[in-house]
Amino acid sequence: MSHRSSNNGEDLNTSLDNVTRLRIADGSQSIRHVFVRDLVLDGEIGVYAHEKDGFQQPMRFNIDLTVREVAHGDALENVVCYEQIVNKVKNLLTEGHVNLVETLAERIASRCLEDGRVECARVRVEKLAAIAEVASVGVEIERVRART
Repeated sequence: MSHRSSNNGEDLNTSLDNVTRLRIADGSQSIRHVFVRDLVLDGEIGVYAHEKDGFQQPMRFNIDLTVREVAHGDALENVVCYEQIVNKVKNLLTEGHVNLVETLAERIASRCLEDGRVECARVRVEKLAAIAEVASVGVEIERVRART
């Protein structure tokens, strides 16, 4: 593990192997992160014959949204609600079979970016029982709001 410190000893960049940790929130940019960690749901996904015809398999979802802060006044309607994010994923899974985790991740990111306060969506979708020898397989994507 390598560390780079500022003059006051504050950790600026922590690397573990080849992964650089990101800042969670940024006050100078008026950014907060809204996240859903380790949501596990069953869904119809896969390209192989044994994964089709109504076969449900467990998936884990991790979603991190970069949100432009606004004055929230302690009111739910003024924030990006994590329960609504979970419900978006559940609703997508009820729409039927999806072949690829990449497709499902793109759909989740797209739904999250429908909220104008969301600047960026990082979505990880993992299949938990696809290959017996591994804990999970999957994909992680990051999508940024298109500027007009």
